[in-house]
Formats: sequence, structure tokens, C-alpha cells
Amino acid sequence: MEHRGWEWFVKKFFQKSGIDLQYYKRPQMERRINSFMRTAGVANYADLIKLCEDNPEVRRRFIEHLTINVSEFFRNANHWEVLRQQIIPELIKRRSSLKIWSAGCSTGEEPYSLAIMMQEYFPGYVHRIWATDLDQAVLNKAKNGIYSEKAVQGIPAHLINKYFYRDSDFQVVESIKQMVKFEKHDLLADRFPGDFDLILCRNVAIYFTEEAKEKLYRKFAQALAVDGVLFIGSTEQIFQARELNLKSIATFFYQKTG
Repeated sequence: MEHRGWEWFVKKFFQKSGIDLQYYKRPQMERRINSFMRTAGVANYADLIKLCEDNPEVRRRFIEHLTINVSEFFRNANHWEVLRQQIIPELIKRRSSLKIWSAGCSTGEEPYSLAIMMQEYFPGYVHRIWATDLDQAVLNKAKNGIYSEKAVQGIPAHLINKYFYRDSDFQVVESIKQMVKFEKHDLLADRFPGDFDLILCRNVAIYFTEEAKEKLYRKFAQALAVDGVLFIGSTEQIFQARELNLKSIATFFYQKTG
């Protein structure tokens, strides 16, 4: 029945989870939901809602499946080199300490990469990195700071030896974990703090509708300090940068001009 179709599901899921799927690109979301329904053995949206109500573990897995958690340390290493060699040196010319936000941090690889970079090359310039995600389950994994050998492949060996304990897995050392504060935060619904010198939001906006994306970049621009920098993903571009008082200073890096 039509009332149990997509619009019904979006409304019902928002009531149950607080996640508003109308801001996400519908074809991508429908593909992900349909694949989960096949795996879970349910035939329609109503049955999926009921299953999530009856089984908290299924509900947790479904939300994790929907929120698209793909992350790796120093993802797109050449962009991190621009950050290290160009962006951060310019920022610290003007500031004695940096306020940094890793938005959509998933399982923690990005904020820990940032903390390691800052500690190794710019010690003393950042005391705490704010790292946020919509999904509490991935935030819990991030707080543990434990990663497989495959997960740390992108990290230079000398940094692994210095910033990880090695056992059967690799655990981030306590001094780096202390530099990151993980919190649940909804980029589309929650208030943004301000005066950030550096915001990273990479490979998150690609899943949003154009309207949601524009709203997100506007909020990021407002959250930046003057001369602060927004670092976005390798498939993303801010078309309305000028009207947001942002200018491109390197590929995937935008600086607030006023």
C-alpha cells in the first residue's frame, strides 16, 4: 500500500531514530535499505520498522549500515601532505593554538590521523580535536582506538612505532587518544559551535541532496573563524563558495575570507 511506501518509511524512521532521510539522496538510500532488508529477511518497510522495534541489535546494525562508515588513516595521502606542508603552517602563523573539528569522523581514523600529525610536526598547537558522528556505535569503536593491521597500512612505519601499541591489533597510545574528544552530533539537525581554525568534513556530503549539502556548507562557513580552513573530500566541490565567503586555496581546501 502507498501509505507504507518510501514517504511513510522516512517519516516513521525519523520518529524512531531522529535521522531524517529526506536530506539524503533517495536512490542511494533505497539501495542500502533494500540490501539490508534482503539480508534481514524482511519483505517491506513496515516489517523492517517492526523488526528494528523488536530487536535492538538489528536496529543498531541497520543504523550503522545506513550511515555509511568508510574511513582510513591519512586517506588520500597527498591531500594530507598539503595540509601538513601548506595549510597548517599558514594557520599557526596567526594563532598560538588551533581549534579543530573532524565532522563525520566514523571509527576515528581521521581525527587520530590529525592528532598524530599535530603531535609529530606541530607539537603544542592543538590540545583537543572535536570529533563527531551521527552513529553512536562507530563513536564507541573510535574511543577504543583499536585497529587491525590492514587498517593501519596507510601510516608510515615510524609513526606506527611511535603512536601505537602493537599486540594482536594496533592500539592508539593514550597521549593521542587524550587529544580527541568524541561526541554524537547530527550535521543536518544540531547546532554548530564556532571559531574553528580547521574543519574536516570529507566524503560525507556526497550522500546528501543538493539542498542539504548547500545548508551544510553554509553552516560550516559560519562555524569557521576568519581565515579558518574547511577540508573536504576528494569527490566534492563547493560551487557557491564565494557567496559563503570561502575561497579555494588548494584543491579540496577552502578558506574563510570574512
